[in-house]
Order: sequence, then structure tokens, then C-alpha cells
Amino acid sequence: MRKRILEISQKVSALHIAGAYSCLEIVDTIYHGLMRRDAQGNSPDTFILSKGHGSMAQYTVLENLGVIKPADLNLYCQPGGKLATHPDYGLPGIEASTGSLGHGLGLGIGMALADNIQKQDRTIYVVMSDGEMEEGSVWEAMLLAPSLGVKNIVAVADLNDFQSLGQTSKILPNFYPFDEKARAFGWEAVECDGHNPQAVHDAIANRKGDKPLMVGARTTKGKGVSYMESVPIWHYRSPNPQEYQQAIDELDKAYHS
Repeated sequence: MRKRILEISQKVSALHIAGAYSCLEIVDTIYHGLMRRDAQGNSPDTFILSKGHGSMAQYTVLENLGVIKPADLNLYCQPGGKLATHPDYGLPGIEASTGSLGHGLGLGIGMALADNIQKQDRTIYVVMSDGEMEEGSVWEAMLLAPSLGVKNIVAVADLNDFQSLGQTSKILPNFYPFDEKARAFGWEAVECDGHNPQAVHDAIANRKGDKPLMVGARTTKGKGVSYMESVPIWHYRSPNPQEYQQAIDELDKAYHS
């Protein structure tokens, strides 16, 4: 999937590679390992990518599931294409328009509350970024969910310690310790290695279930490509041909050695 994202990067002038790489295992694990599916592949559960700039992670996972057609992904951000920089509600597999940061958790909590009222069996999964959590609307939503008795929501914060222009820990050091803040707001909270699919799976699957769950997934922005990892310029950029080939070589070595 990382190589597929690189392939698309050569068709457009820029895209959010590094942010997609940091949450790719999280998104993949939720879709493939946690969301329930019937014999036709349909799921009663819902996924919201609140960090909409990480859309390439969602798009490639949905392509892998057969929900998004390869031809549509090939036309990402191009004339005549359906897929834009951020996910748009109404497209195959996309349950919410996101990317205006700070909205996804509130949307998910609203869905979860509606399910409780209508006695529907559904789990809402929301993936956010740590930079996004500087938005006050996130903390308002976190405060509200336990107050409403909403338990059927799982939020995963992609803790890559970077936002568009620098490190979160330097720009907003009081963001940490994150898990303690989530617990103080009434959530069950755990942390895990966000690049270890088994760890992500277990952090969510082993939840107690008596509160909404917040998972702090520790990740690396640009994970998998040495010159991208934790380098701010790769927040929104496409590799040149030489950089592209180096990235492909590094991924081949890492995943096929």
C-alpha cells in the first residue's frame, strides 16, 4: 500500500504521503481486523478519517477491499477523477467529508448517540491526528461523549508528534501526557505502537466497553522511507524521480528481506 501511494504521487504535483504513512497500519487494521463483515463484505460498522489529509491511507485500503476501483484511484486529484485530497461523503466507502480538522470526532459521537437512541448495533471508528487535537471542538466532543453515555465509539489518535510546520511536543508540550487527559474526560484510554497491527488490534479488541475508548497510537510521520521520517517538508510534497526510486528500493528491502 505504501508503494501504491508512491505510485499515485508521480501523477500529481503534491500529496500527503507522510501523514498517510503514519496511520496506514491503523486504518488497515480497523478495516481488515476489527470492522465486522457479512458474506458480501458489508459492515454494520462505520469508519471516519477525521485527519482527512491522510486520505491516501483510506483510499488504498478501500482499493484493497475492492470498494474503490483502481481506475478511480489512478485519477486522484486529476481532471475527470472522483477522489480529491480529502475524503468526500457519498463516494464509495466514505462515510463523512473530513479534512476541516476537529470535526470527525463530533460527527462520530453524533452517529453513536443516534444508534443508541434507535437501538442499533454499530461501532463508530474515528482516526484523528495529534495536531488536529489542538482544535477545541475535539475536547468539547471528548467531554460530551461520556456525559451522553456513548460507549460505542472508538477514537484512535495518530501520535506521530508532527503537524504541518513542526513537532507537536514542541509547539504544544502540554498536550502530553495524552492518555491521562483522555481518562480525566471520562474515556477508557490506552496507548500502543501504531505501526504494529497486532498491538493496534489488541488495544481496541480488549477494551472494557463501559466507556468510549481513546487509543493513543505512537507512530512516525513518513514511516518506511528514511528521508521522509519526521521531516516537516514531507507533509505535502511528491518525490522527484530519484527520491521516488529510493523510496521504492527502501520499501522493497524492508518488506521483502
